[in-house]
Amino acid sequence: MNIGIIVYSQTENTYSVALKLQEKLSEDGNSVNVQRVVLAGDVDSWSKDITLETAPDIEGYDALIFGSPVHAFSLAKAMSAYLNQLPSLEHKKIACFVTKGMPLNWTGGNQAISQMKKTCQSKGGTVIGTEIVVWNKKRDKNIAELAERFSGLF
Repeated sequence: MNIGIIVYSQTENTYSVALKLQEKLSEDGNSVNVQRVVLAGDVDSWSKDITLETAPDIEGYDALIFGSPVHAFSLAKAMSAYLNQLPSLEHKKIACFVTKGMPLNWTGGNQAISQMKKTCQSKGGTVIGTEIVVWNKKRDKNIAELAERFSGLF
């Protein structure tokens, strides 16, 4: 299966999760490509006026994984802007994950996943899995579990 992992990562934490996913999914025999959503210029990622320098193309992928950090108890504005500008996601299997620093899922993780899922479904995508990675001392174990769960989806 040809899988695209599309991430926005401000501090490299979310990107590092994407690389672990790529490694695991590739070991399982998939063709996996990680692409980054990048903001244009010195735009503050908290701004309401988001301009993307890089908006990865999703054509050619059988399945997609979207990853983003949680910002201010919500989905990062850059990932929200990217997802909203996407064309149809019909006939695409989709998984989503977010990374966050606060330990409880209700401190933004659930909200961010809900936003991602709703946007993907509104474009015809089939969301088959979601995960929240809390950036704490158990993160390596949680990332390994995420990779294992997501590998079983595709």
